[in-house]
Order: sequence, then C-alpha cells, then structure tokens
Amino acid sequence: MADVMQAYDECERLVRGRSDELPAVVRFRAGPRSRHVAALHAFVLRCRDMSRDPEEGARDGRLEDWRRQLEAVGKAPAAHPVFLALEATLSELDIPKRPFEDILGAYCEDRGKKRYESFDDILAHCALRANPVGRVALMIYGCRDEEAFALCDRVCTALQLVCFLRSLSSDLKDDRLYLPLSDLRECGYSEADLRMGLVNERFRNLVKLQWKRARTLFEEGRSLPARLRWPLNWELRLSRLGGLEVLRKIRKLDYDTLHRRPALTAWGWAGLFLKAVARR
Repeated sequence: MADVMQAYDECERLVRGRSDELPAVVRFRAGPRSRHVAALHAFVLRCRDMSRDPEEGARDGRLEDWRRQLEAVGKAPAAHPVFLALEATLSELDIPKRPFEDILGAYCEDRGKKRYESFDDILAHCALRANPVGRVALMIYGCRDEEAFALCDRVCTALQLVCFLRSLSSDLKDDRLYLPLSDLRECGYSEADLRMGLVNERFRNLVKLQWKRARTLFEEGRSLPARLRWPLNWELRLSRLGGLEVLRKIRKLDYDTLHRRPALTAWGWAGLFLKAVARR
C-alpha cells in the first residue's frame, strides 16, 4: 500500500504546474479522488512528452515501451510509478483500460500524421486524444451515464480545438498543423502563407471557422454540469467557462493566434472560479 501511495505522489509531482497543457475537463486535483485524477493526468502528460521527443528513434522506442507497460497493467507487476498508480485506480474504481489505449494511440498517431485533410479527421483525432480523458474523469467521480459521456465529448473536443488555435505557432515549429487542409483551400489561404506569418482576411476567416465550431460544441455540451454532482459539476462548468473565455480573447485579438497566444491569467481564473461556484 505504501508503494502505491508513493506512486500517486509521483504522479502528482509529474503534473504539478502543468494543468495548462492538459486537454482534460477536470484540471484541479482536490478531494478524496484527487490521486486518481493525478494518475490520469500523469499518464496523459507522459504520452504527450514522449510524442514530442525530437529524436525519432528515442521517441518511437519510448512510446512502444509505454504501450507494452499499459498492456501489462493487471497482468504483471508495474515497473513505472504511473502504471502502479493507474493499476490501483482502474481496479478500485472499475475503470476500463480502453480509454487509455485510445489516448496513447492518438499520441502515437502524432508520430507520423502531422496534417489533417478534413474537419472530420480532426474530430476523429480529438475522439482519441481528448474525449477519453473527459470520460475517465467522469468515471473517477462515479458517472457512467452514456448521455453525460456524449455531452462531455463535445466539451472535450471544444477544449481541444481551442488548444489547437492557441498553439498554432508552436505546433507549426514542430511541423504540425491541426487546421483542416480542406479549410485552407476553401479560405484561399496556403501553408506557405502560414509559414510566412501572413495574417490577412483569409487567415482570419480560417481561424474564425474553427472558432465557430468550438463555440458550437461548447453550447452543445452546456447542459452537462446539470447532470452531475458536486464537485465535478463545478469543475466542468469552470473548464467550459475557461474555454469560452479563451475564445473571447481570440476574438478580441481579431483572430490573430499566429502571433499571440491567448491565455487566462491567475486573476482571470479566479473570476471564473467564483462564477462557476455561484452557479452551483
């Protein structure tokens, strides 16, 4: 038992100060189930870090080793603290392994797929990368409602789309583009324009199209908190409010996310925190 609690402590250490990098709907780790959320977040961040390793051989080897360790959960003693904690969480809360396989699969996909032809392709990627994180968060807090899962998928996908818009410049440095190529063609904007940092009406129309899609998904998931109990309901409300606030900032920047990265300040989060609590 002591080893397991130490593993949870290590998960907490791995994710401390990195909540802004997570696609999760539940970002805060407080209360009796905080250790399970920390294990989920640690797994996601380790997948993310390994997928971004600049050395291709090392990156592929580490991801494959991570996959083998995930497959071994529940079958053999865990060799890494994240998997020791994860095994305890899956067993205690009766959570399936499949969502974690999907998350890892999305980051493995990032090794070779750096362009997406259509918005449907982006949605399929979000269905592996972001949505399972939200579903596991709901399961950690005891929710197994399929309708709630579907609403959560919409919020998670919206949050991921916002993340893609915020990270447009940094992703481009890694030769990654999470804007549908079909949308670039439709808006008359090229990847060469993007690399030159050209911000014109065509670029703004391109970003505005993604902005509207994220906004629509947030609205479609609006009723989710009402289906859940405290504290999960206010955390989901807070995450949704945070995503909407970033969208507001993007619009205030006149949709130029290529040269500015919109972000929430500590004061901004504090205001949203109070707003979320007030709607409890």
